[in-house]
Amino acid sequence: MTRLALLADVHGNLPALEAVLARVDGQAVDQIVVAGDLINWGPFSAAVLERVLERDCVFIRGNNEYYLLEYGTMRMPAHWRDYELLPWLAGQLGERWRREVACWPDELSLRFADAPALRVLHGAPGDPWRSLHPLLAEAELVLLLAGVDENHVVAAHSHLPLERRAGRWQLINPGSVGVPLDGRPGVARYALLEGRAAGWRVEQHCVRYDPAPLFAEFERQRFVERYGITAQLVIEEFRQARLQVHAFNEWRRECSPGSPLDANTLAQFRAADIWQFTPMEYHIGRA
Repeated sequence: MTRLALLADVHGNLPALEAVLARVDGQAVDQIVVAGDLINWGPFSAAVLERVLERDCVFIRGNNEYYLLEYGTMRMPAHWRDYELLPWLAGQLGERWRREVACWPDELSLRFADAPALRVLHGAPGDPWRSLHPLLAEAELVLLLAGVDENHVVAAHSHLPLERRAGRWQLINPGSVGVPLDGRPGVARYALLEGRAAGWRVEQHCVRYDPAPLFAEFERQRFVERYGITAQLVIEEFRQARLQVHAFNEWRRECSPGSPLDANTLAQFRAADIWQFTPMEYHIGRA
């Protein structure tokens, strides 16, 4: 039997990562696999990368690693110029980590002697920006997985835990270590996989951690002072474990196009019904 700890979407949240690693240390796993998005959003991106390298984890790039790699290059999409946090991310990590992450794979095919082959993706096959989320219709999911030879697939990106069958595929998402989006703040999520010849058995796990050091580091870096409304929304995502930035952008596009990124605009957003601007898959656990 092969035992794997499956992590994803750490997003620079070192306290959450440390809590998960401490729990995993007592679970006799053969390997830790991280399915992308180790960096960005949280203030500890460099420390997270150091930690996973120390632990000899296996990992892939997610879309947030592409923010690091493409920012400031000729490949950078024009609309990224409006993304206020990209200079912050680049400043946190610098050239050393850009060179390191540049050599990471986008996908992995894990092949063990005693278990079926396992494909590890961040989002959809060939597209780390696309989510294979829990509400996706089976027909669409089968179409997206059609080019994947392996019958067992790990895909992250949505920050929502998942195990489901679609056609011949078993799809597994461990949820998010750093920014769960299920309304349970202060909880880090991961999964344990046990592989035998018959297939992979999945156990979803969560562990509580103290987020106080995370918020203290945001304050030490003067995050809100430097990045304003966007920074406040990011911090609220950690505090509430709910989408904030996406919902704000959707609200602003529909209800207040061209409005300034200031306190008055933020107050108008907070007075609105945020659920109208939140994708249905993120209504999980809604009161």
